[in-house]
Amino acid sequence: MNEIDDTTVKTAVRRRYGELALAAGAETLPMAGDERACCGPKSPVTSSGVPRREHARQLYGESAMDLPDTVLNAVAGCGNTIELGQPRPGEVVVDLGSGGGIDVFLAGRAVGPEGRVIGIDMTPEMIALARGNARQVDAGNVEFRLGELEHLPVGDSSADLVVSNCVINLAPDKGVVFREAYRVLRPSGRLAVSDIILTGELPEAERRNAELWAGCVAGALPELGYLEAIRQAGFVAVDVAARAPSARPGVASIKVRAAKPA
Repeated sequence: MNEIDDTTVKTAVRRRYGELALAAGAETLPMAGDERACCGPKSPVTSSGVPRREHARQLYGESAMDLPDTVLNAVAGCGNTIELGQPRPGEVVVDLGSGGGIDVFLAGRAVGPEGRVIGIDMTPEMIALARGNARQVDAGNVEFRLGELEHLPVGDSSADLVVSNCVINLAPDKGVVFREAYRVLRPSGRLAVSDIILTGELPEAERRNAELWAGCVAGALPELGYLEAIRQAGFVAVDVAARAPSARPGVASIKVRAAKPA
């Protein structure tokens, strides 16, 4: 059973990442209903004080640094899912929790003009930011769709690769998310996820703290539980490619590959 109401969690997540989108530059982009956002810091930093542009460099290397600041300043991941998933020319890739679009744009380069990349995010401000970023980089093979990870606006068996970068831990029910990822993948399709896991117990008060959920802490699962949720969704060949400690005690990042059976 969840220790905090799902609606409370999603509200906190939307608020936090909506604010990040505004800080990254969404105030310059048209919003739904022709509203315009305003008022956000021009140089957002991570919770550890690292400028997000530098955080992007640490995760993706120099290959991503030619992207606009409105992409780099929205980076909130904990790994490089494009390096992990290795999208191939002509493939269809779906990014769960696409944010400002960095993984989508890098995947778009990899799949080329014959491929397609679909970013899914539940935060309207992030979708507005990402769509504006797509116009800036003239990425004709990508699109961004507003939707929840538990109800992906993507057809059955339509993708070759599903990636997600430090987002599934934010979902109240990870099992549903992994089942949705399984649904949209074709037979032999691949899953590549970088995410946060628990390495110790969290006090109940922290588990029930919506801001800690939005901060990728309170909703994280222990590694064994996370991997089991992937297997229970139907995936095989579940492999931990890497683990790394976090600056916060009790949590770590993990990179996982898995496959849908042929």
